[in-house]
Amino acid sequence: MLGYEAVKTRPMSQDELPELIVAAKSDPAAFGRLYDHYLQPVYRYLYSRLGDSHSAEDVTSQTFITAYEALPKYREQGQFTAWLFRIARSKMYDHLRRNRREVGLEAAGELLEREDALGVLIRAEELSKVRFLIQQLNEEEQDLIRLRYVADLTFVEIADLLGKREDAIKKTLYRLLARLKSQME
Repeated sequence: MLGYEAVKTRPMSQDELPELIVAAKSDPAAFGRLYDHYLQPVYRYLYSRLGDSHSAEDVTSQTFITAYEALPKYREQGQFTAWLFRIARSKMYDHLRRNRREVGLEAAGELLEREDALGVLIRAEELSKVRFLIQQLNEEEQDLIRLRYVADLTFVEIADLLGKREDAIKKTLYRLLARLKSQME
C-alpha cells in the first residue's frame, strides 16, 4: 500500500489554491502540494466505490497522472476540486467497465470507521442499518453521500462537479438525510 490513508498535510486555504495551480503548471514540486492536499479525499472516494485498496490506489494514481498531464490545459473557470474529481470519476468508470465490479458504501464504512468521518450522519445509530438504508438508495443519491461525507467535498465543489446549482445540491442532500433519519427511527 502506498500510504494513501496516512498522508497528513498542512491545511491549504482557498486563497493559496489559485497560486499553487499556476505554479504547478510549470513546477512539479508545486503539483506535489496539490497531490498531498487532495490524495486522501480522492482515495477515500475511490475506495468507497471500488471496495479494495489495490484498485483504489491504481485509480488514484491514474487520476493524478492524468491531472498532472492535463494541468497545463486547465482553465480556472470552475473549482479545481470538481475538475480533479471529474478525472477521478472518469478513471473509476473506466476501471469499472474493465472489471465490471462496484461495491456499496459498506466499503467506505470500513475506512470511515477508522477515520470517524461519518460521525454527523451515524453518531448514535448502528452502522449496519445505515449501510442497509444507503444500499437502498439509487446510484446518484449514493454518489452524493460519497462526495460529501467520504470525499469531504463542499457543496460548491459537488455542484460544479455534477453540473448542478449549489442550492439544488444542498436541498437534495438535506432531503436525503432527512429521509434516512426518518427511516432510522
